[in-house]
Amino acid sequence: MASGVTVSDACKTTYEEIKKDKKHRYVVFFIRDEKQIDVEVIGDRNATYDSFLEDLQKGGTGECRYGLFDFEYTHQCQGTSEASKKQKLFLMSWCPDTAKVKKKMLYSSSFDALKKSLVGVQKYIQATDLSEASEEAVEEKLRATDRQ
Repeated sequence: MASGVTVSDACKTTYEEIKKDKKHRYVVFFIRDEKQIDVEVIGDRNATYDSFLEDLQKGGTGECRYGLFDFEYTHQCQGTSEASKKQKLFLMSWCPDTAKVKKKMLYSSSFDALKKSLVGVQKYIQATDLSEASEEAVEEKLRATDRQ
């Protein structure tokens, strides 16, 4: 079910700056006035994953957000001795259990609109608490898509 929420040009521009130009590490999106997905926070290229999680939760326990993160990790292929650096873009839908049902429904029904406008994201993650959004949990999900 689509919510009729649109995606602002700022979202697409910031996404391209992360994907192509590597200008930022992450961006946090929010739905403005139940009508449009817009940029809330942009993280510096040297920002940490913890900063990303803090910005995702900045709105408080009753707020949902979307977050896009350019995740880097090292990957070692089987049968080789050298590890390679991998980068994967993931888009997270952050809807804590403490958010109101109406807000959760709005964010979950609008997630597709954001997915469609940000072409090239490698992984979509839905998180309702910090255990699902933790760096370890995310890395595990991203590594699951690597070839062994």
